[in-house]
Amino acid sequence: MNMAADFAHGPCGLPIVGYLPFLREDLHHQFTELADKYGPIYKLWIGSKLWTVISSPSLIKEVVRDHDTIFANRDITVAARISSYGFNDIAWSPYGSQWRNRRKLFVREMLSNSNLEASCNLRKDEVRKAIKEIYTKELQKEVTTLLHKVEEITEDTIDERMKNPSNKTEAVEATKDGRTDFLQILIDLMQEEDNKKSLGKTQIKAMLINILAGGTDTSSTTIEWVMAELLCHPNVMEKVQNELDKVVGLNNIVEESHILKLEYLDAVVKETLRLYPLGPLLTPRTPSQSCTVGGYTIPKDSTVFLNVWFVQRDPLIWENPLEFKPERFLNNTEKMDFSGNNFKYLPFGSGRRICAGLPLAERMVRLILASLLHSFKWQLSEGEKLDMSGKLRLTLKKKIPLRVTPVPRLSNIELYE
Repeated sequence: MNMAADFAHGPCGLPIVGYLPFLREDLHHQFTELADKYGPIYKLWIGSKLWTVISSPSLIKEVVRDHDTIFANRDITVAARISSYGFNDIAWSPYGSQWRNRRKLFVREMLSNSNLEASCNLRKDEVRKAIKEIYTKELQKEVTTLLHKVEEITEDTIDERMKNPSNKTEAVEATKDGRTDFLQILIDLMQEEDNKKSLGKTQIKAMLINILAGGTDTSSTTIEWVMAELLCHPNVMEKVQNELDKVVGLNNIVEESHILKLEYLDAVVKETLRLYPLGPLLTPRTPSQSCTVGGYTIPKDSTVFLNVWFVQRDPLIWENPLEFKPERFLNNTEKMDFSGNNFKYLPFGSGRRICAGLPLAERMVRLILASLLHSFKWQLSEGEKLDMSGKLRLTLKKKIPLRVTPVPRLSNIELYE
């Protein structure tokens, strides 16, 4: 019986190889063009593998909410197997009891509010070190490649958080249970009797890679896209800096306590991730059994893409969708946030496989952006032209790295010390 006999239509391919020879590097753009032609759900064969592309909020809801358990598995790739030490992490491991246990440990223990609050001073120190270095380089008229600098901040913060207990900060020492860093937390959890089946050395290595990839890559790429849009729209950058001057002041430095008051900066981040979601097709899913979505059969073990790029730029959903307009996220009556509960806006996914590292990434992105924009005016380096095209790899990055020149905007030099 052909399980796909009643399935959605889609582009024709060639015998044996299917549509494979026609795939482009900019898969999100190609899938969007095909959605314009074939509608919100269509199929294409890649060799003997069936791919399904879904490009509407209502059908995405069927996948991530109505049939979330069936679609809880990731599509298996060789690269994923290697990077996850044989699917022993959070991002790629199959859905089941061991995945649930590991994710619970990851979210409740490692990225709990108490642990993130405990490392507040650490994040602050690393950001201040970076601000000082940028200021020093500015005096020497050195050009900053923004992505590399942000990667250094996030990597240093996470590396420091992973060090042994002898490197505690005062804030971390004050934590309730005394566990001071990600690695120590995982080691302690591994030694608990209830966790021995789901957490060993291999799982710890895989989960630390999740933290590094999620905390560093997600944060640095988001910040680069935000800064690029602000350089495209200097009036928006001015509004962000006016808000910072009002909330933080010109004789102070940015603290995490300021972040929740920076509503316009928050809207700028959300609008940037609407236009440039880091995973424009999210991570492909594969159903554990045949399932009906939108009246069509999706066979077991096929590959399903959720085209967030299309949805978040759909003119039927968003007014002037290609316009960068942070104001659309102010007075947010539709509750457009990163929780994945509004299927028109899913930059970090939805359902039980939503990005587990989101709490850390949110804090890092807002703190770094606020500090960079509060401390400096930013302009394109001499001879640079702003190119907003992207390249899709594991995440959607700028095709041409952003090269910028910072200009100090605080009169008190001691704030750069």
